[in-house]
Amino acid sequence: MARTTGLERLILHRVGVAIDKYSLISNGDRILVALSGGKDSWTMFSILENLRRKAPVRFELLPVVVHPGFKGFRTDILEKYLQGHDFKYHIELSDIYGCIQDIKWKKNKETTICAVCSRFRRGILYRLAPALGCSKIALGHHADDLIETLLLNAFYEGRLESMPARFNAEDGINTVIRPLVFVWERETREYARIKKLPVICCMCPACGDTSIKRPQVKRLLNELETGHPGIKKSFLKALRNFNPERLLDAKYYKELKNGKKIRESA
Repeated sequence: MARTTGLERLILHRVGVAIDKYSLISNGDRILVALSGGKDSWTMFSILENLRRKAPVRFELLPVVVHPGFKGFRTDILEKYLQGHDFKYHIELSDIYGCIQDIKWKKNKETTICAVCSRFRRGILYRLAPALGCSKIALGHHADDLIETLLLNAFYEGRLESMPARFNAEDGINTVIRPLVFVWERETREYARIKKLPVICCMCPACGDTSIKRPQVKRLLNELETGHPGIKKSFLKALRNFNPERLLDAKYYKELKNGKKIRESA
């Protein structure tokens, strides 16, 4: 087994904190790990597998790859690695790209191929998890994703909302977890490089499109971080430290007036 690096220990610690703080994994869980082949999902799977071997809590992992139908998407590379390490896995073929092509896009193209593709993928995972006997679905969103989503929703949707570490899906069946909420993107990139994980391109035709809002917000955050080191860490802290009494949510004041217990954040 490869020697544990300092970065790996750091990520293991942060994932462990997230698991403990938000009760992400329970004894006997069978977790569907959404493996896209990117650096983030590979890091998540590798770290969870490391924890699985050491943790006193017993749980299983099942990496699931959803082929989106994009030309050139290399599932064979992912399968070779998984087979070489004796991992059980599932490949789900889909026609997400074909479905996307049929959609009439709004003039505001921010109902982008990315947002719609994500929705389709999520629906497929929600269907697969119970069929494969999985109690939870693990997604590889990291700390940068949470902050970017917060700003995107504030800038363009007029709401303060991000991605919770754990939530129950609207279907009333699936539970979704995000073990990397305290891990930064630069760390997943470096970890995947050090571990020589077989990262593949998503092959999405919109990949690299700098006109999409998320890459723009990512650049803005990186520029702010360059001029003011620690600002992203401050944003992440803010997601866990908000005061509804200093905001303008009328529902909060209505609940307060009626003597109801105030809603807690996810």
